[in-house]
Amino acid sequence: MFKKILIANRGEIALRVIRTCKEMGIKTVAVYSTADADSLHVRFADEAVCIGPPKSSESYLDIPRIIAAAEITNADAIHPGYGFLSENANFSRICAENNIKFIGASPEMIEAMGDKASAKETMKKAGVPTIPGNIGILESLDDAKSCAIEIGYPVMLKATAGGGGKGMQVCHDEPGLEEGWESTRREAGAAFGNDGMYMEKFVEEPRHIEIQIASDQRGKACHLSERDCSIQRRHQKLVEETPSPFMTDELREEMGTAAIKAAEAVKYEGVGTVEFLVDAHRDFYFMEMNTRIQVEHTITEEVVSYDLVKEQIKLAAGENISGKNHYPKMHAIQCRINAEDPDKNFAPCPGTINVYHAPGGHGVRLDTHVYAGYQIPPYYDSMISKLIVVAQTRDEAIKKMQRALDEYIIEGVKTTIPFHQRLMRHPRFKSGDFTTKFMEEETV
Repeated sequence: MFKKILIANRGEIALRVIRTCKEMGIKTVAVYSTADADSLHVRFADEAVCIGPPKSSESYLDIPRIIAAAEITNADAIHPGYGFLSENANFSRICAENNIKFIGASPEMIEAMGDKASAKETMKKAGVPTIPGNIGILESLDDAKSCAIEIGYPVMLKATAGGGGKGMQVCHDEPGLEEGWESTRREAGAAFGNDGMYMEKFVEEPRHIEIQIASDQRGKACHLSERDCSIQRRHQKLVEETPSPFMTDELREEMGTAAIKAAEAVKYEGVGTVEFLVDAHRDFYFMEMNTRIQVEHTITEEVVSYDLVKEQIKLAAGENISGKNHYPKMHAIQCRINAEDPDKNFAPCPGTINVYHAPGGHGVRLDTHVYAGYQIPPYYDSMISKLIVVAQTRDEAIKKMQRALDEYIIEGVKTTIPFHQRLMRHPRFKSGDFTTKFMEEETV
C-alpha cells in the first residue's frame, strides 16, 4: 500500500480523497494555487505545496510543477481527482516514468477511451450496443451529408475529442447540417485543438444513465449499478440519483453486463463509469467511458455502502476485486450547489461567503471545501458543494432533500440552492417523468 499520496486537484474532491487516505493510514500532500491558499483541502492535508498562480495552466495543469511537488515530498502516488489532469494520458505516462503511481487509468487506456470514435469501435467489437453512426472521422460536408442519409435524420454531429457539451450539434435536416458543420468544427478546434467530427443517430427522448464499474489489474470487473444523470443544462449535470426511476431489474442487468464487457474488453484498471443513452423504449447505447472517479460517485457510495475512493486506491496498489456486483439498497439524490445565479441564466457568482450554515440530520451528507468567510475564486469551476441525501424510497429522498435545501444557508454570493428547491417540488421531477431535455422543456 502507498505511504504518501499527492492529490493533484483542489476543493471538495481533494478534501474527499484526503479523508479516505487518513482513514487508510496514508499520508497526504495537497497542492494549491495562490488563489486556494485558504481552502480546507490545504488545511487538512499532512503537507501542502503551492504550485503557482491562480491560472490553471500555471498551477493545476502544470505537470512539471506537480511532479516536482511529488518528488520533494516523497509521494509515491498521485490521485488526480476529476477534471484537470485526471484523464490526461501524458500525465499518467510521466507519473510512470518518474516511478510515481497514477491512481487512475493507464496512458493507453485514456487514449483509447478519450477518442470517441475509436472508443465506439472498440465497444462495438466487444458486443456493447452503440448508437448508429459513421466509422472514423468525417472528411467533408459531403461525407457528412451522405452519412446522414444513411443513418436517417435527426443526427448529432460530435467532436471526436469532445467533452463537457462542447463540439456537439443536433441536425434535423440537410439545411441544418449545412448550417452546423462549420460552426461545430470551429468550436471543437477552439476547445480541444482538434476539429475532427463524427456523426451519430440522435436519440430522441433520451435519458443519461451511467454504470459505475471497478476493475483490477487482472482485468476482472464488477459493476455497482446505475446513476441517472438526465437533469442537465447544456450537457452539464445538475442533479443525479440512484436507482434511476426509469430502471427495471431486467434493464439494470443488461446495462450492468454491457458495462462489464466494456471494461474487460479494454482491460480497464481502477474505478470508472460507462455512460449510456437510453431511449423511451429502454434501448440503450454506449456514449463514452470516463476513466476517473465521477463527481456523482457519492450517491453510489450511499446506496451500496462502498467507499469508491478507497477501492480506487486499493486497485491502484494491486489488490483484486471479488467480482461481485453491487445493487442499490436505498435511494440517493445529489444536488450540485454552484456559485451561480439561476435567475440570471446561471451566471457565475464568485465572491465572499458571509454566512454559512450546513444542513444535517439523518441521511444527509455534504461534500464541500467552503465555510463562512471563504473567498470563492473566479478562476475555476463554480461548484462549491455537493448535497447528498439517502432514504428508503425515492419519495422519502425527495422530501429529505427539500428539507436539507431549506436548511442550507449561504449568504454573500448567489447559489443554485433556490433552483434545486424549485426542482424538488416540480411535478415532472417528482414523478420521474423527465429526459435530458427537461431543462429545455420546463421552467424551473
